[in-house]
Amino acid sequence: MTTCITGTGLYIPPYSISNEELVDSFNQYVDNYNAKHADAIEAGTVTALEHSSAAFIEKVSGIKSRYVMEKDGILDPEIMAPVIPYRNLGEELSIMAEMGAAALKDALADAGLEANDLDGIILACSNFQRTYPAVSIEIQNEIGMVGGFAYDMNVACSAATFGLSQAHGSIVSGLAKRVAVVNVEITSAHLNWRNRDSHFIFGDVATASIVEELDTPKGYEILSTKLFTQFSTNIKNEYGFMDRSEFLAAQTEMYPDIKEPVTDKLFLQNGRKVFREVCPKVSEIITEHLQENDIATSDVKMMWLHQANANMLDLILRTVVGRDADKAIVPSVIAEFANTSSASPMIVFHRYKDALKSGDLGVICSFGAGYSIGSVLVRKV
Repeated sequence: MTTCITGTGLYIPPYSISNEELVDSFNQYVDNYNAKHADAIEAGTVTALEHSSAAFIEKVSGIKSRYVMEKDGILDPEIMAPVIPYRNLGEELSIMAEMGAAALKDALADAGLEANDLDGIILACSNFQRTYPAVSIEIQNEIGMVGGFAYDMNVACSAATFGLSQAHGSIVSGLAKRVAVVNVEITSAHLNWRNRDSHFIFGDVATASIVEELDTPKGYEILSTKLFTQFSTNIKNEYGFMDRSEFLAAQTEMYPDIKEPVTDKLFLQNGRKVFREVCPKVSEIITEHLQENDIATSDVKMMWLHQANANMLDLILRTVVGRDADKAIVPSVIAEFANTSSASPMIVFHRYKDALKSGDLGVICSFGAGYSIGSVLVRKV
């Protein structure tokens, strides 16, 4: 028996925002802010905000555009957030389940399977629109899958590879024969679009992968998985169900040590530290994983990496394969999609999986908050 990735799916949101559109909106917000606080800025009590530019964004990230589920609110200088109406749970399909179901149906068709061929669904993401019932179970219901199991899991940007590892483990342990891993990211809703350092980073998307136990392998055989985590606050999003309690605590004299609630719980990162600390560790984990499986780096034909930043992709390629490595080994979609968190390596895999020949080896690797790193070694059948 072998465990194989036999199908993948991709859902692309209906709207795209170019760097130029984003910068026009951001710079208008900056002008409005600076005008409103002109006296305080002149007095030195408030720091003036700086303009951004499309050239700056592309230089530091490699991003040219991003897909989003809602565009007008993001580009409105007075709102700068996606305006997505509430859907009544139980009467309407949630937006996250809608995206995930679309990607999963695409993956099932790619694998030549029906919904009831699945034994399990793992929804592996950075962000969830609610705590429970699990969005994965909503997706299970939407595609018409009767029986089996579904659950949500979160390992930030590494969730896809951790999900693939869990699917592989479920099959090896005998819990299931076919498991879908779904990655849905509405990162436009967790991003502070007013932050010059990060307002351009993310986009929305959904991906899905089918993992099967097979007598006769097809697709990509999973050879081995390797997972790593280490606590860090250099990438974080603290938004959660405790916000109400923390806000109330800050309003009462019962807790004099709490002066005010946390005012920005959306995505925050120390980009320079992340670059310096994460890139070497990713290269180390991939290299160790290859060595543990007696695979030379020169035998790796492709690495489908988390699309965090174009400069990070280049550095990881050079440190794993060598300074003269062919850039085609690490294909990129970041210019079109931006960073789509957990879904990003699976977009690249979906787009480029047919580029390899039978017997070729590849690495699916993701990395992000935690810190967390996941590596999946695969061989084209």
